[in-house]
Amino acid sequence: MKTIGIFCGGFSSEYEISLKSADTIKKHLPDSYLSYKIIVSKGKWEVEMEQENVPFDLNDCSFFIGDTKKIIDAAIVYIHGDPGENGKIQAMLELHGIQYINSGPLASALSFDKWYCNQFLRAFNIPVAKSLFLSKVDQYHPSEIVESLGLPIFIKPSDSGSSYGISKVKIIEDIPKALQFAFNEGRTVIIESFLDGIEVTCGVYRSSNGLVALPLTEIVSENEFFDFEAKYQGKSSEITPARISEELKIEVQAMAKKIYELLQLKSIARIDFMLVNNQPYVIEVNTTPGFSAASIVPQMLSSAGISLGDFWGEIISIELN
Repeated sequence: MKTIGIFCGGFSSEYEISLKSADTIKKHLPDSYLSYKIIVSKGKWEVEMEQENVPFDLNDCSFFIGDTKKIIDAAIVYIHGDPGENGKIQAMLELHGIQYINSGPLASALSFDKWYCNQFLRAFNIPVAKSLFLSKVDQYHPSEIVESLGLPIFIKPSDSGSSYGISKVKIIEDIPKALQFAFNEGRTVIIESFLDGIEVTCGVYRSSNGLVALPLTEIVSENEFFDFEAKYQGKSSEITPARISEELKIEVQAMAKKIYELLQLKSIARIDFMLVNNQPYVIEVNTTPGFSAASIVPQMLSSAGISLGDFWGEIISIELN
């Protein structure tokens, strides 16, 4: 019986969300696999056990159960942020010759960074918001930002998978505070023009019959935008399937599949769009979308009539072969 390590936790503000996602995944893995949660935190990597957690050895991806040494045969990396969603753990696993189901290091790192991902997609004529890139807080004067992008604007950490650090800015006086807020969460920042439309998201994965685009979910936030509170604390309505035309649904699903292939993604990915006058614009590509019981992808699977157990069985059979 093969042993799968589910890497969770991580260094970002969404540590607890990752643990919940890992719990849901572990519960629905095929019975033919032994699975262990590997909880990652700064300075400490541990394997969750019923009685007492044990250390995880990064030198050979092993741990001890009593006197018996176990090395994981395969991995699922489900960390929302550093060091999983950006591909660092995947690179480590490749060095040890251990299979994993996730997108590889390059695809993960590229998708993780909002600025670089958008520039990559723009090169393939995928519509994205007009934006500016900052590597330091005073790189642009607020007047230059407004002249280029207008108002309102979104200011986000570019190199962070977290929902923290994001601001919708309506007046020029609030730009410095929003920039500092974003730089507190990431080393680089992206400023985007405002897209006024309907927000939808599409889950995509590879099955034995090719790429599958799940039913779209429409996101209606009670807040100014789909921030951490809206995403994880019930301050939004997530409507599956989305209330859009069949033609537009098919267009968004086709674009999501194209992006999945262009970025060479694996396993499940969720791609977020803003529909402006029936034109889909990509907002973000998530290679490690939330997978707690209340998360969006499980809602999509339920709408499609796919059980979580069948879903993970299919993912493992495809991505580990």
